[in-house]
Amino acid sequence: MTTLTAWRKQLIQQSARTGEAGFTLLEIMVVVIILGTIAGLVGVRVMDRLEQSKFETAKIQMSSIKQALDLFKLDNGFYPTTEQGLQTLIVPPQVGRMANNYRAAGYLNDDKVPLDPWGLPYGYLSDGFNYQVFCVGPDGREGTPDDILG
Repeated sequence: MTTLTAWRKQLIQQSARTGEAGFTLLEIMVVVIILGTIAGLVGVRVMDRLEQSKFETAKIQMSSIKQALDLFKLDNGFYPTTEQGLQTLIVPPQVGRMANNYRAAGYLNDDKVPLDPWGLPYGYLSDGFNYQVFCVGPDGREGTPDDILG
């Protein structure tokens, strides 16, 4: 038995010295291809979810802006005009009709109007009686199919 054990030790030592104990290039390439395929499949799903979550975030932020606009109207009797803009939800209007019952803290929780998930300002149109809040979407252009209307 000792001869067999000695023979095994010698075989292991010889294979380690000659480089036969490692992986072949083919084995490494197969593993890399498998990992790349898995990453590709998972990556597509993750990116789809990320874009979908940006659309949902825009809708939620627009809903918050609309609630603030409604509170502004309840206090002051009119919606801010397009010229006054959404900035009126943070500071009292500086042009046009003045807001006599403006809340000292403003109408949004933050001290700035949020940007959409793509880093662009939300659009706002109003004549003082009706309004439209919108987001131009990922392409940044108004009037395209990816626009989000609030």
